[in-house]
Amino acid sequence: MSTAAIDNLRPDDLRHSPVWRFTSDRRAGDFKLVAVKSLPCRSLTGKLIGCEVTLADESRAWAMLGNIDAADPRRTEHFLTMSVEKDGRWFHLARYFDHDVAARGPGQLAGFLGKDVDSVFPVHYDVRFAAVGDEACLVGTIPREPKERLTRDEVMALAVP
Repeated sequence: MSTAAIDNLRPDDLRHSPVWRFTSDRRAGDFKLVAVKSLPCRSLTGKLIGCEVTLADESRAWAMLGNIDAADPRRTEHFLTMSVEKDGRWFHLARYFDHDVAARGPGQLAGFLGKDVDSVFPVHYDVRFAAVGDEACLVGTIPREPKERLTRDEVMALAVP
């Protein structure tokens, strides 16, 4: 599969093509993903990386990670997105400042996976196989609670420097 909607991607697609970039489909009025052929990527802007992540209980799950800024660990820490696959379905984890974090937060991800929260978080990832950049951005953990909570104004200032 060389183009796809995010919820149609499967682990086999991610094994074959781990990096996907967003592109707009003007006729359909939505976004599609297109496989990136040349790796490693120098920029991860507008891209998702499919990889296996390691959960706190040492089990593994397929995930798609987005908003990795390969040069800025702080931006990555606050804006990183993660979607986790189980049985052909994706759970899109909300970040602490997202409006729907109560419905798509760490507890709901744990429930989706059939685990308790402490068995899931922290989630460990390593995407050095797919990109070049600051190792602190490409290898890391996604904690249950952020180390630092920014105010809405601080989030906006970090998003638009």
